[in-house]
Amino acid sequence: MKKVNILETTLRDGSYAVNYSFTALDTATISRQLELAGFEYIEIGHGVGFNGSTKGYGKAVATDEEYLVAAEGVLKNSKFGMFCIPGIAEVENIDMAHKHGMGFVRVGTNVTEVANSEPFIKRAKDCGMFVAANYMKSYALPPRKFAENVLLSEKYGADMVYLVDSSGGMFTETVIEYYNAIRSVSDIQVGFHGHDNLGLAIANSIAIAEAGASFIDSSLQGLGRSSGNANTEILVAALMKKGYALGIDFIKTLEIGQKYINPILPAKGKMPLDVVSGYADFHSSYMHKIEKYSVKYSVNPCILIIELCKVDRVNASDELVDKIAQRIKKDEDFYLAKYDFGKYVGGEQDELK
Repeated sequence: MKKVNILETTLRDGSYAVNYSFTALDTATISRQLELAGFEYIEIGHGVGFNGSTKGYGKAVATDEEYLVAAEGVLKNSKFGMFCIPGIAEVENIDMAHKHGMGFVRVGTNVTEVANSEPFIKRAKDCGMFVAANYMKSYALPPRKFAENVLLSEKYGADMVYLVDSSGGMFTETVIEYYNAIRSVSDIQVGFHGHDNLGLAIANSIAIAEAGASFIDSSLQGLGRSSGNANTEILVAALMKKGYALGIDFIKTLEIGQKYINPILPAKGKMPLDVVSGYADFHSSYMHKIEKYSVKYSVNPCILIIELCKVDRVNASDELVDKIAQRIKKDEDFYLAKYDFGKYVGGEQDELK
């Protein structure tokens, strides 16, 4: 039977959607339940990763170390890990996590800034961790250029590279094009992290698994940033139906999602800003700037996102957003509250320049 690993990221990426409100006890409880259901890789902690709280990207209700201790205390076989963004995280965070038995780390950089990951990958490998290089906003480079970065990550010692659809706007054929570009230069393990802004996260996940990817990310009930992630319950069902041997208890997975996550889901339906983000390849970490300049010039934020991404899909400087907003026709029916800007937290991409 076919094999692929699911990296369960409810407790990390899902934390964005609940304003980082998972407690250490929540982490222990849900981690243990996921392990009992058969999930071998469980990501925990602040959505931004190490130092997200202390560097001002939204304060979680527990510290990084408290989350690590919680997972360490209950997991017997499954590996737990955290996210790590160079410039927000420090190399010393890897040492602290190693002390608590963390088994894997994902080092996230913009796809255009992969060199920043080198010291973190090397330190994690020195600690014996399984290391993934996550290429945020992967779509910002064409597949051939993307593949050149894979060789860099491999040289640094990464065990795996991740294709990351940060805006949830990639099509299945595009995902496969990137996968094939990787395979043209390397046989390194490949993972996929798909957001669901255009409703394609599951389809893209299945397609890249069929192509040969080793890891797929998902979260219970699809809980995650912006429009959410691939839904764990649906992903498990689809992969099992496709003939994959997951070693996961499907019914228990459904029960975990229903008991622990369904009651805290923050919203129903697709929000316009999420759909537009997928359409334009916009990273929701910059949504606070869209809000700021939409208000300043009374312009439609959806139009501002689209026009911004025609110029730059990686960064969103205040100067650029301001300049573009000034060119957009004023919205005479501008009403800020309907866009629910309060759901967008983070802002960590401001650091990655």
